[in-house]
Amino acid sequence: MSRDELEALQLQRLQHSVQYAYDRVPMYTKKFDDAGVKPSDLKSLEDLQKFPYTTKEDLRQTYPFGMFAVPQHEVARIHASSGTTGRPTVVGYTKGDLENWATMGARSLRASGVKPGWKVHNAYGYGLFTGGLGAHSAAEKLGCTVIPMSGGQTQRQLQLIQDFEPDAILCTPTYLLTIMDAMVQAGMDPRATSIKVAVLGAEPWTEEMRHELEVGMDIDACDIYGLSEVMGPGVAGECVDSKDGCTIWEDHFRPEIIDPITDAVLPDGQHGELVFTSLTKEAMPIIRYRTRDLTRLLPGTTRPSMRRMGRISGRSDDMIILRGVNLFPTQIEEIALRVPGLSPHFQLELTRPKRMDELAVRIERREEATSDDVASAGVELARLIKIHIGSTCRIDVVEPGTLERSNGKLKRIYDLRDKPAV
Repeated sequence: MSRDELEALQLQRLQHSVQYAYDRVPMYTKKFDDAGVKPSDLKSLEDLQKFPYTTKEDLRQTYPFGMFAVPQHEVARIHASSGTTGRPTVVGYTKGDLENWATMGARSLRASGVKPGWKVHNAYGYGLFTGGLGAHSAAEKLGCTVIPMSGGQTQRQLQLIQDFEPDAILCTPTYLLTIMDAMVQAGMDPRATSIKVAVLGAEPWTEEMRHELEVGMDIDACDIYGLSEVMGPGVAGECVDSKDGCTIWEDHFRPEIIDPITDAVLPDGQHGELVFTSLTKEAMPIIRYRTRDLTRLLPGTTRPSMRRMGRISGRSDDMIILRGVNLFPTQIEEIALRVPGLSPHFQLELTRPKRMDELAVRIERREEATSDDVASAGVELARLIKIHIGSTCRIDVVEPGTLERSNGKLKRIYDLRDKPAV
């Protein structure tokens, strides 16, 4: 399919999706009416800019089922976020939605090098989180044998990897790092396992992290993108042949990049916040959903008609403003992995002991690092952060295994600025 043919298909599906949302979801009826737009105003792809954004707060305000466009008996599955910062966000799927999701996920896995007939160790968490079941369905759709391990129980993960000899592993990048470290501690050689491909997502990660995992485990590591509110893992997937960012499956989603401050739509190539509109969802259509993920849209390479998204650099709501300087955890990771003697395990602690914010980076040394290595590495990390980010921070290099390990998504920011001292 050429780009022109794809855009013609997008417009046809977009017009249907916008009309469908307006007719069936009261929140969209009110939003569009308040904004003074009607589905009939959508005559070109550019006309999508006339329509209002959807936010996570909209989903919380319609909790639990106010965003559903079909009657309850047509909803085949429900997922939800953890709700740790308020009401959870709830999403629903018809049987058709689940089939499309599995198909997109299978595309993503195949692009990343996973092959039909392989054994796939799935270490994404099962349950209301979309990762586990989403990845599971994708691997089954591709024709793989799925090992549904779920997250956690790291020693059990090692045993199954040894005994079942999977060809691929699916999990978050920080949890694969945890598994790799546990292998070393158990006397296993991470480079000698049966695993050939890792498909990693659910959190931002850097090229430096990719290198760490690929060298440490002798594998190919590829990205996969999704989020519960839009679909789940498989909205976009990275090709093992190029490793140059995830291809967005644009026959099912229309992406935009906007300025997170002004809300203006930005041209391809410019960095901003990713916005998605669903083109084929039945149970819960989503129109211009603000993901808060920061990236850019790039021309297609391995699949020329479909655009790629650059690697996620962070989330607009995870941005730290330290004395007027904006920084993201991924920036610290990128710098730290260039410094010999320092591991990828780190945490950021924000405090306000007096009137000024202070940042401390707690980071583990590598096992082989000497005391002299540690001292120089801490100084070097502080110097590089000051040069590349512009912030002064305290570096605490701690012993291996000191920091809490991730069983899924890793919490790296501890904001203690407004917490009373203990």
